[in-house]
Amino acid sequence: MNTLISVAIAPFGVGDELSSYVNDIIGVIEESGLTYKTTAMGTEIEGEWTDVMNTVQKAIQTLTDKGIRAYVSLNADIRPGHTNTIETKLQKLDHKLEG
Repeated sequence: MNTLISVAIAPFGVGDELSSYVNDIIGVIEESGLTYKTTAMGTEIEGEWTDVMNTVQKAIQTLTDKGIRAYVSLNADIRPGHTNTIETKLQKLDHKLEG
């Protein structure tokens, strides 16, 4: 079942400099081999439901294994019969905006 999620994973109680933690999280996502895009506010990941959710779990564990509290915000779009929605959604929007 193809799934597109938007997820933000943030450490709690570690100060203001979060880039090293975010780098570790993105490393886990990259290692998964799933299609992803990172933005200033989160990361979109696309793939089979189980693969996506296992990747999110591993990404969260990069924090919790160090005893760090994790805040997670996740939205999912599960659309049977569709793939590559991480690209096609934006292409359709761009096409409509071009008029």
